[in-house]
Amino acid sequence: MTILHQITPQMALSYKSVRLRALQDTPSAFGSTYLRESTFTDEEWNVRARNLDGRRAVGYLAFDQDAHWGIAACFLDEVNPLKAHLVSMWVAPEYRKEGVGRLLVEAIAAWAKGRGAQDLQLMVTSGNHAAIEFYKRIGFSMTGRTEPYPNDPAMIEYEMVRALSSN
Repeated sequence: MTILHQITPQMALSYKSVRLRALQDTPSAFGSTYLRESTFTDEEWNVRARNLDGRRAVGYLAFDQDAHWGIAACFLDEVNPLKAHLVSMWVAPEYRKEGVGRLLVEAIAAWAKGRGAQDLQLMVTSGNHAAIEFYKRIGFSMTGRTEPYPNDPAMIEYEMVRALSSN
């Protein structure tokens, strides 16, 4: 059975491990790269974990079978606190289509709604069709806004949003 662990400084090394696996598995799904983040020191991972303290940002790791198999994080928009941003979403291939992604997103949505956010927004690359369909199934819709993918300007990122007020 999958359970979620909120990322804390004590979990920094697990956070690092899952994040680096995610960056290797689906590199075009993230705004950062494995090459960049694999050079972070353990102290940098501790700082990143501390920044997910639940006040303005939160992160969760999905845990099952004595290992972490998924990750999702969220932060409140600095300009518009009614908007929250879902980031770092990833589920290991062997756990996809098992409800782990939905579990992570629902935890993020509940956290964001509890902090007064009305919308949960994310960016997804144009080539990530499975993720786009997943997000549509759980209530996200395209906003029409796009931007170049930062690691490859030939790719496009689509903005998707889900209202939290009715969830």
